[in-house]
Amino acid sequence: MLQVLSYQIADSIDIKSVKAFFKSEILHYDADELFYQTESSGYIYVFKYGVVCFLDCDEFRIKEFLKLISPFCKNLFEKKLSEEFQIETDSKENKFGYNKIEITNADMETFRLIMLNVSQSVALDYYSEQTNKLLVETNYHTLHLEKKGKLDISGRNLKKYIGKTLNLKNKIAENLYIFDSPPETWEDENLNKIDIGLKRTFDLQERFRNIQEGVEIVKENLELFKDIMQYRNSNLLEWIIIILILVEVINLFFEKIFKW
Repeated sequence: MLQVLSYQIADSIDIKSVKAFFKSEILHYDADELFYQTESSGYIYVFKYGVVCFLDCDEFRIKEFLKLISPFCKNLFEKKLSEEFQIETDSKENKFGYNKIEITNADMETFRLIMLNVSQSVALDYYSEQTNKLLVETNYHTLHLEKKGKLDISGRNLKKYIGKTLNLKNKIAENLYIFDSPPETWEDENLNKIDIGLKRTFDLQERFRNIQEGVEIVKENLELFKDIMQYRNSNLLEWIIIILILVEVINLFFEKIFKW
């Protein structure tokens, strides 16, 4: 029985710097990910969206590697999200369980595919957590709008809030390949079946849709907040103009009185 452990350790990881610094055997790499084999025949998978995945690595190696790459992480988390998965090899057929897979073909590409899906799952947990925080904050402002008839947020904070939402939406679109199968699965029927089975096991597509819907809800509310803010500013400007005109009229009135 082999153990897969995947950790969301930061907002992002500088893949180029990790590759230059860590000199273990690289089996696969591109601008988004690095896939290593360790001296003890385990595997380490590093993703630019802040996830590191380990297969058949002991606790000491995991801690050492995470410490080693920490200088190349942006916004390193104190509390890491994690996911654990089991692989049973030498099975007569591929079987998918709640937290386990049984495979017939225990080769490097199969291991990499499993690690990829586990890593996408833990990344979804992270983005789901971030989306829920935005939804909670949005609900607070909508409830205040319902009760008080006005927004309890400044223009500057609203802009920062919009930026945070758009940044999260862009990260999700850029980093998660939930609907795209790796190129290796296109020509290998066994890998394709494993990929489909793992996506169902982790419920990746449904969780991804829920996150997208949550972000869209936040985005729609922010558009409404922005319109209200613009209307409020427009009304304020109108009142300023009216007051200035009124002051000018009063001033002219007094000038005429004193002339007489």
